[in-house]
Amino acid sequence: MPEVVSPEVKEGDMDEVLASVAETIKNFAVMYLVDITEVPDFNTMYELYDPSTIMFFFRNKHIMIDLGTGNNNKINWAMKDKQEFIDIVETVYRGARKGRGLVIAPKDYSTKYRY
Repeated sequence: MPEVVSPEVKEGDMDEVLASVAETIKNFAVMYLVDITEVPDFNTMYELYDPSTIMFFFRNKHIMIDLGTGNNNKINWAMKDKQEFIDIVETVYRGARKGRGLVIAPKDYSTKYRY
């Protein structure tokens, strides 16, 4: 289960997950690293201010994903589980190919059931 960034889960962990899944998802996804201080054009539009943010685009269109967090624009926490991230990318890809601008995540990431 991915966790909101805490002392145990740092942004470097997300870098490791991204690097480790790159080969697996290369047939249906490409990852780009963008330094928002160097390219600030979308910072206000997409509220980019977190240390790490993952967004999805398909054919120059922003694909939103309902993760149950209320923010459908992006993932802004570090994930530890590689397979979970691969499942999210596959879901976004399948939905985007069908022309959907909003896809539902395979898992609900709301904190409703975390006690």
